[in-house]
Amino acid sequence: MIRYAFKMKLTSGNIVEYKKRHDEIWPELVELLSNAGISDYSIFYDEETQILFGYLKLTDDHTSSDLPKHPIMQKWWDYMNDGIMAYDDNNIPIVHDLKEVFHMD
Repeated sequence: MIRYAFKMKLTSGNIVEYKKRHDEIWPELVELLSNAGISDYSIFYDEETQILFGYLKLTDDHTSSDLPKHPIMQKWWDYMNDGIMAYDDNNIPIVHDLKEVFHMD
């Protein structure tokens, strides 16, 4: 199992809308993420910096690198790309990988 963490920027500070959309996450997206080997997925929010911190686990044989090509993932990103998050010119959320420096089981 691989632990993966990342951060993103909530550009508008509209955490209420961001949370609402994730509370109503599409079942087909959850299935897609699970089938790609993703589990134990959480997103946290730092109000002071408006940074979103994500954490998830990946199976050793995960296929998460294929997700950007999938129509459901692209549809979700289109849905989320209305100014509440930082996106690049290719309509993909700007994600910064974080390096693990400590872990305790």
